[in-house]
Amino acid sequence: MNRLLVDDILRNALTEDLGGGDVTTELLPEAGRPATGTLLAKAPGVLCGAGIAARCFTLLDESVEISLKLEDGAELRDGVEIGRLRGRAASLLAAERTALNFVQHLSGIATLSRRLAQRAAEHGIRIVETRKTTPGLRVLEKYAVRVGGGYNHRYDLSSAVLLKDNHFALSKLKPGELVRRVRAQASHALRVIAEATDPQLVEELAANGADVILLDNFAPDEVRWAVRQVAGRALVEVSGGVNEANLDAYVVPGVDVISIGALTHSVRALDISLEIEPR
Repeated sequence: MNRLLVDDILRNALTEDLGGGDVTTELLPEAGRPATGTLLAKAPGVLCGAGIAARCFTLLDESVEISLKLEDGAELRDGVEIGRLRGRAASLLAAERTALNFVQHLSGIATLSRRLAQRAAEHGIRIVETRKTTPGLRVLEKYAVRVGGGYNHRYDLSSAVLLKDNHFALSKLKPGELVRRVRAQASHALRVIAEATDPQLVEELAANGADVILLDNFAPDEVRWAVRQVAGRALVEVSGGVNEANLDAYVVPGVDVISIGALTHSVRALDISLEIEPR
């Protein structure tokens, strides 16, 4: 990850939460005294963002000392110690919520990603997220998907050509002709992904040079039919409506990728706490 970009994200989050200052802690007589903090898992899952949480404290106060016992990707269980912090009580308290927000959210993404990725990997299929990420947190959320064992879809609009229903609707060309035109003009380094919202489009898109056929909201039987139509001429991506409950129905031989927006936009945070006490 770009550490400069990550620091900007964390700095903005700390600034947002601190506002005019931590008025509660500033009123405590013990605020300037040394304290220790223990980062604990309160539920089973996959750790992600331990170093990011730690960085929240050192950005606020570089004198804070941190010792992490576990690395991102570690399997957690209730009560496991993730790491310890030492520093001024005021610094630990001021950065606590921001740090926990990051590590809880990212660990939730990594946990769900691992569950889904392991099920799909048995069949040679990659689980990827989408661009349905929290504004400003994309680099972190995509990192969390990788930590969980998933893969990343395009990072931004410049990462690949993706012709969707609205692009086809705006074009005066037939979908196949548009794919061929774009394929001829795009950089050789860019893949051309074409979305099929109707089974009738699959053959047309595959025959005109799409590198990836994205099957949008296809039923499982339609996915099987589409895989036979593509016949290896392009990668097959399944997207739209796939979730943890119905994933197995879409693990179809010949599918290469399943993209799931819920990996980032509907994930449940993992319960992690910071227990602070005087030193």
